[in-house]
Amino acid sequence: MDIRHYLDSTYLKTAAQAGLTKAENTAVVKGFVQEAIDEKFKLIMIRPDMVAMAKEMITAANSKVTIGTVIDFPDGNGLLEDKLKEAAQAIEDGADDLDYVVDYEAFKRGETELVKKQVFEGTRLGLLHGKIVKWIIEVAALNDHQIVQLSALIKNVVMANFKEDQYANVFVKSSTGFYKTQDGLPNGATVPAIKLMIENSFPLPVKAAGGVRTYDEALEMIALGVKRIGTSSAKAIANGGVSKNEY
Repeated sequence: MDIRHYLDSTYLKTAAQAGLTKAENTAVVKGFVQEAIDEKFKLIMIRPDMVAMAKEMITAANSKVTIGTVIDFPDGNGLLEDKLKEAAQAIEDGADDLDYVVDYEAFKRGETELVKKQVFEGTRLGLLHGKIVKWIIEVAALNDHQIVQLSALIKNVVMANFKEDQYANVFVKSSTGFYKTQDGLPNGATVPAIKLMIENSFPLPVKAAGGVRTYDEALEMIALGVKRIGTSSAKAIANGGVSKNEY
């Protein structure tokens, strides 16, 4: 098994969040893209405004690395029309994967029809253009019952509206990595949360994102059944090391 094929090398900080100038942050993103090319990772996950630049680099290198980006990130509470507009622009710029943040707060308020429409329309747009779609549910903001319910909701929308051969291209994803927790609790993928997601989203695949920092942790997630792992520590994991990065 080549663990690199599971790894979505991820850098999602804005310049302000990183404490850098815009030019410095762009240079960091370029470094992540080049590393993904050199290491032959599955995918580079970056913010939408960096997609076109990454596409140019990957094309010039004749690389097979794919490009993912986040939509309505990190809160997921934008209007559906804005989600779709952002996704359409990302597609035009060359994104291969669209990782939407579902409106998990609306879900918690009981606005299930709004969430179902989001999932349907966002998925339809991605699949129509041959893209992989992922729905980030933000497990740290949910209790176990809500993780079960939201994973099942996404699954049910996809199974009711799309063909069986498309299921593998619609993921349920654990986390943004930006959710603020209290008392030092994890804000990313945990084994209990991933188990619940896998059990309740099947046959849709699951992506574990946030908190996977070592090779052994990555193997544990793969053994549970995840198909992709989002991490800012992709190179360290691939080389059997340990990273102190927060995502």
